[in-house]
Amino acid sequence: MKKATLGDLQESLADKSGFKQLADYKNFCSAYLALVEAERYTRIVSPSHEHYVFYQYGKTNRNKITRPLNTQLFFESGDELTVAFDRFIQFLGDLKKHKQAVTDSKGRKQYLESNEINRVIYTVQQSVGCVGDSFENANQSRKRIGQIFESLVKLVIKEIGVTCEPRVINLPIPGYPGREMSYELDLVFSRNKAIIASETKHIHTSEVVGSVKTTSKDRIDKIFLDKFLLTKLLGREIAVIAIFLHDVQRAKRGESIFGINSTFKTNHFLGYTVALNKLDGVYYVDPRPEMLTNKLLCEQIRDFQSFLVRDLWVLAKDD
Repeated sequence: MKKATLGDLQESLADKSGFKQLADYKNFCSAYLALVEAERYTRIVSPSHEHYVFYQYGKTNRNKITRPLNTQLFFESGDELTVAFDRFIQFLGDLKKHKQAVTDSKGRKQYLESNEINRVIYTVQQSVGCVGDSFENANQSRKRIGQIFESLVKLVIKEIGVTCEPRVINLPIPGYPGREMSYELDLVFSRNKAIIASETKHIHTSEVVGSVKTTSKDRIDKIFLDKFLLTKLLGREIAVIAIFLHDVQRAKRGESIFGINSTFKTNHFLGYTVALNKLDGVYYVDPRPEMLTNKLLCEQIRDFQSFLVRDLWVLAKDD
């Protein structure tokens, strides 16, 4: 079988009809990892954070450099990714059957301790991001990369038997009869299999709104505002969560251009929590270290695996 070229993967990324099922993500990621191995792209270790690496493409692709990759999460071996992805799909089947009780299964405790759920999601999405980084203009692919991550999260949630779709709603503006405010929601999910009828336009009491972004940079305030406005305009509490891939970017440190910077703004996050409202959950596939150690942050922020295995079932009530 002919190995995919970087050009092939660029076309696959840009194809709006692609990434319709989880197998598409596995195939794309496997092809990318095989390409990295075959082409022997330069692997650069960050001098400031040794568990972050970059790949540098060749002259044909203008020596472009990928985003930083956390090797504690990223599978650099295609064979390892294949085995882990298949194991992940099997686990989703168990999760669909047993729901949050799956954590009590002796056969699954070791799997959950391995952090493999986060690793699989991280690797397949970052392979998409790395291909996007190879485009001549990064803006060519930025929006598409975000759309693909939204689709990935949606497909995973649907795989465990939870209804999940994006939605556009029209919010009535109190005091202004006939005036409505259009709102586009990344995801709305529910366990009762009854996503509210489109003609109703709003959000059912059993539904949870999810905002899915690759990073919180320049976006976190919008999510807090979403919860505030939805709750205010609909006249009742609306559950809103945020799911992020990571919050790091490449940065210049001294003479090196391969440093790592956090894009998470702790004080902004806490300020919005106080001034507006708490979100009902914030989840990272690759949480920053301070999110796990800072008492104020770890009360609200968890990893994606925690959402999938535990919090989702509590948030989305089964009416």
